[in-house]
Amino acid sequence: MTNAVEVRHLSKSIEGSPILNDICMNVRQGEVYGFLGANGAGKTSLMKTLYHIIFPDTGTVCLLGETINKGNNPVFSRIGSIIESPVFYSHLSAYENMELHCRYMGAGHECCASENIMETLSLLGIAETGNKAVGKFSLGMKQRLALARAMLTKPDLLILDEPINGLDPQGIIEVRELLLRINHEYHTSILISSHILDELSKIADTIGIIDHGAMLAEVSMKELTANGIDLESYYLGLLGGGGKNVESYPHGN
Repeated sequence: MTNAVEVRHLSKSIEGSPILNDICMNVRQGEVYGFLGANGAGKTSLMKTLYHIIFPDTGTVCLLGETINKGNNPVFSRIGSIIESPVFYSHLSAYENMELHCRYMGAGHECCASENIMETLSLLGIAETGNKAVGKFSLGMKQRLALARAMLTKPDLLILDEPINGLDPQGIIEVRELLLRINHEYHTSILISSHILDELSKIADTIGIIDHGAMLAEVSMKELTANGIDLESYYLGLLGGGGKNVESYPHGN
């Protein structure tokens, strides 16, 4: 089976300082992959290289079976994303922002249909905002709109960088349930980054752990659970910050 995301020996330095070091990553088709690391560990930088917002010095990236090269990459039309802080036209409504995004993506009449836009806004609980300008939205509402925009085209792959930032506890639960529903019902592959261990442990099939630009491990949550290992202990032990000794823990998929 083709991987949804396949990264091979990817490295990147900026002004002589390495930010990504020989990264390898495999996100299987149809799985939820939790990308775990402290703030500044390299999660966002890696996600930017997937989109070639940042160009790697060495290594390859394949998304949905397509090798990503400089220039136009049509496969991006099959991918929804949130990378860093979402940017919107602040004077326009949520609906108008979604409509513009649909046109940019060239997704066709089905996506641009009013019913599809409203359905997606409803999924995220922001369909009742009407003509309210996005500039007047709270941080949590903007994050919901960012998720709605990422999901609008019913993508085969979602790449989500810290998507629960700014959400209250109820909002976090709702987003978690929504992502699981999308994954289960539509078999959408999801790569989701966070520094919140507990939340990733509730949603991810596989966890990739990055620290100082290096991928330390990719591990199955099912395998951890079967061995009676909680993610926090595994993570802390892997980083040498406490918890159980990880030498005997599983480190592969």
